Amino acid sequence: MLQADRIAEYLKRLTPQARSNLLNELERLQLCGVEVPGSAALLETLRAEFRKDGQAHNRMGNPSRYFFAPLEPFLIDGDPDHPNPGRISRGSLSPIWDWISRDLLPTMARDYGEQMRSLIASDKKREAQQAASTFQTKVVKSLENTFASEDATAQARAKLATYTSSHAVFGDLAKMVTVLRARDALAKFSGALPEKISNFDDGKVTTVTELLDGFVRTGKDAAREAVPFALTLVANRLKTFWQLTRLATKAAASKAASDVAATPYAIAVTMVLDRIDDTKLALRVALKNERVLVAKELLVRLYDTEYALQVRIDNLDQSEWGIRLHRLMEEIAALVEAEVSRFPDNVGHVLGSRNLRSHQSLSGRLTYLAWKGRDAVHDGAAFFKGLIGQS
Repeated sequence: MLQADRIAEYLKRLTPQARSNLLNELERLQLCGVEVPGSAALLETLRAEFRKDGQAHNRMGNPSRYFFAPLEPFLIDGDPDHPNPGRISRGSLSPIWDWISRDLLPTMARDYGEQMRSLIASDKKREAQQAASTFQTKVVKSLENTFASEDATAQARAKLATYTSSHAVFGDLAKMVTVLRARDALAKFSGALPEKISNFDDGKVTTVTELLDGFVRTGKDAAREAVPFALTLVANRLKTFWQLTRLATKAAASKAASDVAATPYAIAVTMVLDRIDDTKLALRVALKNERVLVAKELLVRLYDTEYALQVRIDNLDQSEWGIRLHRLMEEIAALVEAEVSRFPDNVGHVLGSRNLRSHQSLSGRLTYLAWKGRDAVHDGAAFFKGLIGQS
């Protein structure tokens, strides 16, 4: 029997829903860079099936898109093996929606879907958004009750596991609740931020910090839990994501890692390390697919971020942040070494070039000295201001 015939025979044994789940799972693994032998033919067959009659291959139709709309700024591709505060895996949405629709609130979900299809067909966007908001509130209340019971939480976790092999999905479910509870406060905070922050200087840092403080006060408990998502909204506006750490370093009593860790938005440093971890995954995928130029851009970004953290936080190596950074950079170095070693010693590889570490150049060293000089001026000004205040 030909391979195509075997695939067709296998798929016939599955229900339509099982075939849809299989397609979602294969696509999620593909995004994560996980190679599944024989998956290419399966994907081709399943995609062809769900393209027929205009079907959406991932079943994420408009009713669910409206429901998940508040999560959109926080979605990432891939399936991280770390908590990743402030961000949610896009691959988690389909299994979460399936679980809500079939297990959590099946009757309400069916009614919501029928209502939304009518509103969407009539192009009543405002009413559709209101209907989505109402259903979001019902889901949040139901999930709050679920999470209040250890048994119910365990059952939810087990049931979700039947829809996907992702280890992140249950954590993403909890993060979804956090976002939906604070959706209005997050939307207001997002609207107050500039569209782009090309230069995250002291003035901009002060302004954003004041907005963050106001966000926490306005939303109370829900907003305090959602601070990582507010920080993600800030990071989305920055030219380079490592600049997010300035919300912690500028507020610190000194550049010492312990003082930075004591600031209200210290989690920004952890989130930058998460970005390094995610970029490492993207680098692995790029190398696997022999996309060397993409890998080069990612590697430059990683080196620049490592350098920025080392310059802006003293005693970093002695902190948990520094230990994690060192481990990540070792893993990245191993990826690069494996790629470079594929070529003879007398053949240069772009990823092995020292030019990728721009801080080792003359301009990079001058930038380092400028940063150190500015820090010294800032510390001196703070010292004399303290003396004046005591006199």
